[in-house]
Parts: sequence; C-alpha cells; structure tokens
Amino acid sequence: MTTVAGKQALGSVAARLERLPHSRWHVKVRFLIGAVTFFEAFDQLLAASALPVLMKEWHLTTGQATLAVTAASIGMLLGALAAGWLGDRIGRVRTVALGVGITGLASLAVAFSGSIETFSLFRFVQGLGIGGVVPVAATYINEIARSDKRGRFVLLYEMIFPAGLAAATLVAVWVVPHFGWRAMFVIGTVPVLLAAALPRQVAESPRWLLSRGRVREAEEVIARIEAEVARSTAEALPAPAADLADEPVGGRLGDLFRGRYLRRTVVVSGLWFVAYYVNHGISTWLPSLYTKTFGLDLTTALVYSLLSNVTGLLGTFVVALLIDRVGRRPALVGALVGTVLSLGVLALAGATSGGQVAVFASCTTFFLYAINAGLYLYSPELYPTSNRARGAAFGGVWNRLGVILGPVVVGAIIGAGGSLSLVFAQLAVVAAVGAAIACFAVETKGRTLEELNA
Repeated sequence: MTTVAGKQALGSVAARLERLPHSRWHVKVRFLIGAVTFFEAFDQLLAASALPVLMKEWHLTTGQATLAVTAASIGMLLGALAAGWLGDRIGRVRTVALGVGITGLASLAVAFSGSIETFSLFRFVQGLGIGGVVPVAATYINEIARSDKRGRFVLLYEMIFPAGLAAATLVAVWVVPHFGWRAMFVIGTVPVLLAAALPRQVAESPRWLLSRGRVREAEEVIARIEAEVARSTAEALPAPAADLADEPVGGRLGDLFRGRYLRRTVVVSGLWFVAYYVNHGISTWLPSLYTKTFGLDLTTALVYSLLSNVTGLLGTFVVALLIDRVGRRPALVGALVGTVLSLGVLALAGATSGGQVAVFASCTTFFLYAINAGLYLYSPELYPTSNRARGAAFGGVWNRLGVILGPVVVGAIIGAGGSLSLVFAQLAVVAAVGAAIACFAVETKGRTLEELNA
C-alpha cells in the first residue's frame, strides 16, 4: 500500500512532470516506444497480406481462412487481459518488453509453419504479445505527457501504429510476390532486438512507481528526467505548480465496474468493440475481395489495401491536431458519423468495382483510424494510476472481440453468398450504434490524470 509520504510525493512528481517543456527526452522516449508499436502493428497485419497466397497454396476453405486471421485476435484478447494485470503489477516498461519478445519469436515460428493448424497456433501466440504491448505502451505515453498537450503528444505517437500497418502492406506488395509469404514473418522477428534494448533505454513511469509505494525510485527517476530535459533545452525548468490532488490508493479489476468508473468502462468498452469490429471487418477481407470478387491481380489488391492504410495514417494525423481543441467526445462522435456515411455510400451504391470499394473503404479508414488512435489516448485517461493499465487493457479485450467477430460476420455473409451491399450496410449500422454510445463519453480535455481520478 502507498505510504503517506508516497501520497504526498504523487502530487509532487505529477506536478514536476506537468511542468516539463517538450524536449529531446520526450522525442527519444516516444521514438523508442513508437518503434515497438510500429512493429507490433506490422506483425498484426501480416496474416491479411499473406491470406490471398495461403488460400491458393493450401487450398483453404472460407472457414480455414477465417481461422487464420482470427487466431491472432484470440491471442490478443487473452494477451490484453494478462498485460493489464502485469502492467499494473511489474511495470509498464517490463510488460511492453516481454510482449515484444513474444511477438518477435512467434513470428519466426509462423514463418516455418507447414500447415494452417500450426500457422494458426503460432499466430495465436504472436497475438498474446501484440495484445499486451499496445495498450500498456499507450498507458506509459499518457503518463509522461502534459495535460494541456496530451492529446497531440499521444496521438502523434499513435501515428506509428497505422504507419506500421501501412508498412506491412507496402512491404508485402514487393516481398510476397518475389519471396513468398514466409519472408514477411521473418521480417516480423525484428522486435526481439527492441525487447532487449527497451528496459535499458526507457525509464519506468514515475507515476506507476509511486502507485506501488516505491517513492525513492520515483524521485530518482523524475530527477534523472528533469536533468536530461534541462540539458536538452539549455534552460532552467519552470517551477512546479501546486501539488495535484491525490488519486485513490490501490486498484483491483473490480474497481472498473464501481462508482463513476462503471459508466466510463461501459462507454469505452462499447467504443472499442465498434471501432475494431468495423475496422477489421473491412481490412481483413479487402485483399481477398479484390482478388476473388473483382478479379484483380495480387499486386493491385495490395496497392488498394495500402491506400486504405495511408488514408488511415492521415486520419490519425488530423485528429492529433484537433483533439486538444475540440475535445475527446466531439472528435469521437464526428469520426463515427463519418464512418457511417462512408459505409452507407458503399452499401447504397452496391460496391460494383474494386476501384469504387477502394475509394470509399479508404474514406472509411480515414475515420476509423482516427477513432482507434483517439481511444488509445482516451482509455488510460479514465482510470487512476494503480488501475490504468488494467483499464486500458480491458478496453483492449473488447477491441479484440470486435477484431474476432467483425471478420467472422463478414466471412459468414460472403460465404453464404450475401451481397457486398449487405456487408457494408451491417457495418454502417454497427458504426451508428458506436456514434450513439460516444455521446455519453466523459470529456477529459485539458485535465490532468490526477484531476480526472482524484
């Protein structure tokens, strides 16, 4: 349990973090954590890039193809649950490093798979790592950011994730036709190197150290950070503001469903599910739809998929510039409404050509990636330090459920001979439900993590 001195230090350390000007230290940490996130995103999309080749090489049925793309998602669901507990128990940085190591080693095992069963098994293990890394990494970035610029700081970091998705598709355009799908998973082993370097290069979150009662370590870490920031800016640091309000001491999973946190958990869980149900319902099947339904060659299909990832990256950038001005709730509602409109056009137009689908699917991902990035910012803001990783990871559980069910439902509609209009119409309806849920979101703009959870 945190001591009285620890509770006093919490406000002091939080205030000292809040007064730090942007510096090379922030850039370094965001780059290193961002590199981890980049490769987690890269590894996440590998199955979708390999699927068109696997379907021909192994003569997969629609059910087997669905297993191949959802195995990792099931792993991510369980990985998110485990990482939420670990992130609050052993620390943000160690949990991220562990997840990255699992991801890289499992990618190598996938590369040597000889059947759809072993492929799916190792993709499941890889998913355990990916599911654990992303929410805990986002939690860490939230905890070192200033409240007045937290939205932009976190979301510019979050741009790394769609960049990793785009890179996976871009690399696949050249690598898969020339070297085969296995080469993509060999490239996915690179994160193992990052796992070894991360704990030595990135200091643990001072806020987390204090929540565990490790006051002396927290003071030492914040002192090192202040010294590095002062050296990089060549200026004296401004004085800290008055100590911030204390947060609740201790944290358990059940606390996410009590008091004011019940509403927060219900709303953010619903938003995670909707965003990833729609996102993966589209992105997982796009390469195969282009080749199988519209008869496009593999390279064109992957280029069209790349277009969707590029517009998603642009959407993340736009929301990063706007979210500290307009607020979290208006940004989420607006992006979900944009998603409904884009999908509605596809549903009504009938999705008659690959080019048409590519254009409006890319409009959809512009909004979807903005939502996804916004949720990685928003979720950790809603919970106290002692429960922040659990809260963020619990949202990750719901996004994994969306990732699993979205492709399954789309695959079932396609497998039953349903039209693409029906596919896009049901996705639009789900997005409309998400827009309604977002209207009940608690606004967090401009408030410190301690103010939101005191």
